[in-house]
Amino acid sequence: MFDIDVLLPDLWDILGAVPLTLAMALAIFVFSTIIGSLFAMVEYRRIPVLRQLVVAYKVAFKGVPMVVVIFLAYYGLPSILQFLTSLIGVDYNGHSTPNWVTLIVALTACVAAFQAEVVKGALNSFDTGQADAAYSLGYKKSQLFRRVMLPQVIVAAIPDLANSFMVIMKALSLGFAIEVVDIFAQSQLTAALNFYYLEAFLVAVVIYMVIAYAVTQIADRTERALRVRT
Repeated sequence: MFDIDVLLPDLWDILGAVPLTLAMALAIFVFSTIIGSLFAMVEYRRIPVLRQLVVAYKVAFKGVPMVVVIFLAYYGLPSILQFLTSLIGVDYNGHSTPNWVTLIVALTACVAAFQAEVVKGALNSFDTGQADAAYSLGYKKSQLFRRVMLPQVIVAAIPDLANSFMVIMKALSLGFAIEVVDIFAQSQLTAALNFYYLEAFLVAVVIYMVIAYAVTQIADRTERALRVRT
């Protein structure tokens, strides 16, 4: 039986997981976008060898389920970190690595493959005729990229980047498998205490919808502002 009286207490409990969820999502978004942009530039400029490696990376991480990558990182990352730190003479216990760090690393590796496609599409949308016009005005490659190409690429990529952020938000729910508590995991824990699962999940849905609305508004306003400047 649906009980409206538990909605407010559940809301306060689940809101406690929002800051960590947003922080992890933002970290994954920033790191994956940076890595994906580098991958996209490698493909856009058709750099030999590196381009083939990037393609292989994208095929691997777009094909493997994220939860598999999370478990691979969970069991493999501590040993890798311990080995790498030993090379520089640092005594570090890799198994003390927080699970949220493991989750960020795993999802960043996965999302970077998709971000590379987003940025690559934005780069390919750039009109090369503008580059010829810029060169005729005496622009250098660095000036062309900074003043002409980059603003247009960012505008073209914003809608897909906003979608990527929400994909990351939803992917974080997989972290419950390695005991990382996000919004969804907190709703499960809250419901397990009072057995009002429907109410807890409805609260989680509302929180996700509010975040999605905020992200959409920020993306739309940013896109409009940048279009005016360009």
